[in-house]
Amino acid sequence: MFDAARAALLSKAPTIPSDAVRSHSGLISVFSLQLVKTGLVPIELGRDLNKAEDLRLIADYKGDPVDQEQTIWVVKKSSIFVSAMISLCLGENLT
Repeated sequence: MFDAARAALLSKAPTIPSDAVRSHSGLISVFSLQLVKTGLVPIELGRDLNKAEDLRLIADYKGDPVDQEQTIWVVKKSSIFVSAMISLCLGENLT
């Protein structure tokens, strides 16, 4: 999801400095401001990106297990998100 969001930003907001989107949190913040709040990306996809990041932080840094239901959710949402970002990069309207 991170790479797809970054590609969408580079496609739709190419003047954003690359250092602003190097970290996950920076990318999510800029993605929200530039793509979600402007209406290019539906709010639900922005929320999904945030929730996926929360699960990544739990798994990577807290060491807590991510249950099977959460894992299935993030895989499904990732597929939807990546497809949407491809469509956005190709100039299709998501809203």
